[in-house]
Amino acid sequence: MATSPRQGPESDTFDAAVARLTAATHPGDDLCAPFVGVTGVAGAALSTLGRPLGSQTVCASNAVAARIDEIQIDLGEGPCWEALSTRHPVLESDIQRGGGSNWPAAREAFRSLRIGALFAFPMHVGDLSVGSVDLFSHTARPLAPALVEDVSVLASIAAHQVLRRVLQDLDSADEGMSEGPYSRREMHQASGMIAAQLRIGVDDALVVLRAHAFSSGRTVRAVAVDVIARRITFDNPPRDLQS
Repeated sequence: MATSPRQGPESDTFDAAVARLTAATHPGDDLCAPFVGVTGVAGAALSTLGRPLGSQTVCASNAVAARIDEIQIDLGEGPCWEALSTRHPVLESDIQRGGGSNWPAAREAFRSLRIGALFAFPMHVGDLSVGSVDLFSHTARPLAPALVEDVSVLASIAAHQVLRRVLQDLDSADEGMSEGPYSRREMHQASGMIAAQLRIGVDDALVVLRAHAFSSGRTVRAVAVDVIARRITFDNPPRDLQS
């Protein structure tokens, strides 16, 4: 078991979080609570991102954490994607005042949520990209170096548990983790319909779906539901998509 080099209550809390994550081998076990307990943040979310596991929220400790995750998956940008690609934590201690030029659309959306700080940690298993852990605080605050180290260890353990769940789900259903409370089944189905309507690839269709959602100020899931119900169609492609 990984242990914290610190002594006292902080070390006990970390060790308890390690034990809880290590024992979280069943689908209903909470992977988010250990992160909140160790850091004292307002909420946490874990998600798989990109290939090969697909993009989907695994767990969220509250509605704000779930929305933070949804924004990043919908837009395809944000600290979780940056953390995953760089394999390093992304630490935004003051999201309202920070003026970084990276992920501008996501940054604007985060500010509308009136959150103070946002931290993202990559999840990898060896060379396999699994996803990210997002932590948020209502007020601006730094994350102490010792906590960054602790969360990085917890993220490594969580990565193995998330991968275990995906593999278990693949054994019992063709669509993996698509039946949970954060299912994005509608998004994939809508992308297929848009691809057929516009005669484009599914990846390009997903870009169209995301662009429509962003321009209309709605979530990708909400637009996807309308596409599936044929309340929104893309039978007449924009000029830049016409051959």
